[in-house]
Amino acid sequence: MVIKKLKEKIGKRKREVEVEKKEEFIEIGEEMFGGEHKVKVRIEELKDYADADRIQNYLRDGQVIFLRIRELRLKDITELKKAVEKLKKTTMAINGDIIGVDEDFIVLTPGFARIYRGK
Repeated sequence: MVIKKLKEKIGKRKREVEVEKKEEFIEIGEEMFGGEHKVKVRIEELKDYADADRIQNYLRDGQVIFLRIRELRLKDITELKKAVEKLKKTTMAINGDIIGVDEDFIVLTPGFARIYRGK
């Protein structure tokens, strides 16, 4: 009889613990976050120095940019260097990241993203 009462108390306590464990988890739906949060990725072309302003605005808006630089590189390397330096300063100011990919592309990211360099 004593053993039976102990088993009942232990069983009852286990059920209470299981109920408590189940109540620790809360399901969170998308509506709690205010909708979709997607990262925008743009593929843009840097044709001249003036395009750097447009690219800066996209970067400040939190968009990842794959930037084609081939046309400007073939046309005027000095103008390309100035434009890239301007974009680099903006990227660093917003705590972003920048990297050259091949000879024809530059990837720029805002502050929430980092470019993996294999190290």
